[in-house]
Amino acid sequence: MTDGINYDKLVEKSLKHVVIEALKIAAEEGLPGDNHFYISFKTNHPDVRMSADLLNQYPEDMTIVLQHQFANLMLSENYFEVDLSFSGVVHTLRIPYDAITYFADPHARFALSFALEDPHMSSAHEAEEAPQKVSGGTAEVVSIESFRKNK
Repeated sequence: MTDGINYDKLVEKSLKHVVIEALKIAAEEGLPGDNHFYISFKTNHPDVRMSADLLNQYPEDMTIVLQHQFANLMLSENYFEVDLSFSGVVHTLRIPYDAITYFADPHARFALSFALEDPHMSSAHEAEEAPQKVSGGTAEVVSIESFRKNK
Protein backbone atom coordinates (compact mmCIF):
# COMPACT_ATOMS: atom_id res chain seq x y z
CA MET A 1 0.00 0.00 0.00
CA THR A 2 1.27 3.50 -0.80
CA ASP A 3 0.92 6.78 1.05
CA GLY A 4 -0.66 8.39 -1.98
CA ILE A 5 0.11 9.47 -5.48
CA ASN A 6 3.59 10.91 -5.90
CA TYR A 7 2.79 13.73 -8.31
CA ASP A 8 6.36 15.05 -8.23
CA LYS A 9 7.62 11.80 -9.75
CA LEU A 10 4.80 11.77 -12.30
CA VAL A 11 5.59 15.32 -13.40
CA GLU A 12 9.33 14.62 -13.56
CA LYS A 13 8.68 11.51 -15.67
CA SER A 14 6.49 13.54 -18.04
CA LEU A 15 9.10 16.28 -18.35
CA LYS A 16 11.81 13.68 -19.00
CA HIS A 17 9.59 12.45 -21.85
CA VAL A 18 9.82 15.95 -23.39
CA VAL A 19 13.61 15.53 -23.47
CA ILE A 20 13.27 12.10 -25.08
CA GLU A 21 10.91 13.43 -27.74
CA ALA A 22 13.28 16.34 -28.53
CA LEU A 23 16.16 13.87 -28.86
CA LYS A 24 14.00 11.68 -31.09
CA ILE A 25 13.34 14.62 -33.43
CA ALA A 26 17.06 15.39 -33.57
CA ALA A 27 17.88 11.73 -34.29
CA GLU A 28 15.28 11.33 -37.03
CA GLU A 29 15.26 14.76 -38.68
CA GLY A 30 18.34 16.57 -37.42
CA LEU A 31 18.19 19.77 -35.42
CA PRO A 32 16.04 22.39 -37.14
CA GLY A 33 17.41 25.91 -37.67
CA ASP A 34 19.40 27.25 -34.73
CA ASN A 35 18.07 24.75 -32.19
CA HIS A 36 20.75 23.02 -30.14
CA PHE A 37 20.81 21.10 -26.90
CA TYR A 38 22.83 21.42 -23.72
CA ILE A 39 22.56 18.23 -21.70
CA SER A 40 24.10 17.85 -18.25
CA PHE A 41 24.27 14.42 -16.70
CA LYS A 42 25.83 12.51 -13.84
CA THR A 43 28.85 10.62 -15.17
CA ASN A 44 28.91 8.54 -11.98
CA HIS A 45 25.48 7.06 -12.74
CA PRO A 46 25.97 3.27 -12.83
CA ASP A 47 24.59 2.93 -16.38
CA VAL A 48 26.59 5.73 -18.04
CA ARG A 49 29.06 4.38 -20.59
CA MET A 50 31.97 6.56 -21.66
CA SER A 51 35.72 6.22 -22.12
CA ALA A 52 37.97 6.05 -19.07
CA ASP A 53 39.74 9.20 -20.31
CA LEU A 54 36.52 11.21 -20.26
CA LEU A 55 35.43 9.70 -16.97
CA ASN A 56 38.75 10.75 -15.42
CA GLN A 57 38.21 14.30 -16.68
CA TYR A 58 34.54 14.40 -15.58
CA PRO A 59 34.20 12.08 -12.57
CA GLU A 60 30.84 13.43 -11.35
CA ASP A 61 29.05 15.37 -14.05
CA MET A 62 29.42 16.63 -17.57
CA THR A 63 27.61 18.92 -19.99
CA ILE A 64 27.52 18.08 -23.68
CA VAL A 65 26.30 20.19 -26.57
CA LEU A 66 24.43 18.70 -29.49
CA GLN A 67 24.63 21.25 -32.26
CA HIS A 68 26.71 20.91 -35.42
CA GLN A 69 29.21 18.16 -34.72
CA PHE A 70 27.54 15.07 -33.36
CA ALA A 71 26.84 11.76 -35.05
CA ASN A 72 25.03 8.48 -34.60
CA LEU A 73 22.40 9.80 -32.18
CA MET A 74 20.39 6.71 -31.27
CA LEU A 75 17.67 6.31 -28.69
CA SER A 76 16.60 3.25 -26.76
CA GLU A 77 14.00 2.81 -24.06
CA ASN A 78 16.29 3.77 -21.16
CA TYR A 79 19.20 5.72 -22.68
CA PHE A 80 20.57 7.49 -25.72
CA GLU A 81 23.94 7.16 -27.43
CA VAL A 82 25.81 9.79 -29.37
CA ASP A 83 29.25 10.20 -30.92
CA LEU A 84 31.00 13.45 -29.98
CA SER A 85 34.49 14.75 -30.66
CA PHE A 86 36.69 15.79 -27.73
CA SER A 87 40.05 17.31 -28.69
CA GLY A 88 39.75 15.73 -32.12
CA VAL A 89 39.00 12.23 -30.78
CA VAL A 90 35.54 10.74 -31.34
CA HIS A 91 33.95 9.16 -28.26
CA THR A 92 30.67 7.29 -27.98
CA LEU A 93 28.63 8.25 -24.93
CA ARG A 94 25.74 6.20 -23.56
CA ILE A 95 23.62 8.39 -21.31
CA PRO A 96 20.66 6.95 -19.40
CA TYR A 97 17.71 9.31 -19.24
CA ASP A 98 17.78 8.86 -15.45
CA ALA A 99 21.27 10.40 -15.35
CA ILE A 100 20.17 13.68 -16.98
CA THR A 101 20.14 16.61 -14.57
CA TYR A 102 19.64 19.49 -17.00
CA PHE A 103 18.37 19.93 -20.56
CA ALA A 104 18.23 23.21 -22.46
CA ASP A 105 17.60 24.47 -25.96
CA PRO A 106 18.88 28.06 -25.68
CA HIS A 107 17.53 29.01 -29.10
CA ALA A 108 14.01 28.09 -27.99
CA ARG A 109 14.63 29.61 -24.53
CA PHE A 110 13.62 26.31 -23.00
CA ALA A 111 15.23 24.48 -20.11
CA LEU A 112 14.44 21.76 -17.61
CA SER A 113 16.25 20.81 -14.44
CA PHE A 114 15.88 17.37 -12.86
CA ALA A 115 16.50 16.15 -9.32
CA LEU A 116 18.04 12.70 -9.04
CA GLU A 117 17.04 10.31 -6.30
CA ASP A 118 19.14 7.29 -7.23
CA PRO A 119 20.78 5.93 -4.06
CA HIS A 120 23.65 4.47 -6.14
CA MET A 121 24.92 7.91 -7.09
CA SER A 122 28.18 8.85 -5.39
CA SER A 123 27.62 12.60 -5.30
CA ALA A 124 25.69 13.87 -2.30
CA HIS A 125 24.50 17.13 -3.82
CA GLU A 126 22.50 16.17 -6.91
CA ALA A 127 19.25 17.85 -5.91
CA GLU A 128 21.03 20.97 -4.62
CA GLU A 129 23.14 21.63 -7.71
CA ALA A 130 22.10 24.68 -9.70
CA PRO A 131 21.88 24.38 -13.47
CA GLN A 132 24.80 25.78 -15.40
CA LYS A 133 24.45 29.00 -17.34
CA VAL A 134 24.44 28.34 -21.04
CA SER A 135 25.88 30.59 -23.69
CA GLY A 136 24.30 31.49 -26.98
CA GLY A 137 20.99 32.65 -25.52
CA THR A 138 18.97 32.86 -22.40
CA ALA A 139 17.25 29.88 -20.95
CA GLU A 140 14.45 29.73 -18.45
CA VAL A 141 14.62 26.94 -15.93
CA VAL A 142 11.28 25.35 -15.21
CA SER A 143 11.17 23.66 -11.83
CA ILE A 144 8.36 21.50 -10.54
CA GLU A 145 8.79 23.32 -7.21
CA SER A 146 6.91 26.31 -8.67
CA PHE A 147 3.83 24.12 -9.15
CA ARG A 148 3.68 22.78 -5.61
CA LYS A 149 1.11 24.16 -3.18
CA ASN A 150 2.53 25.94 -0.17
CA LYS A 151 1.63 24.19 3.07
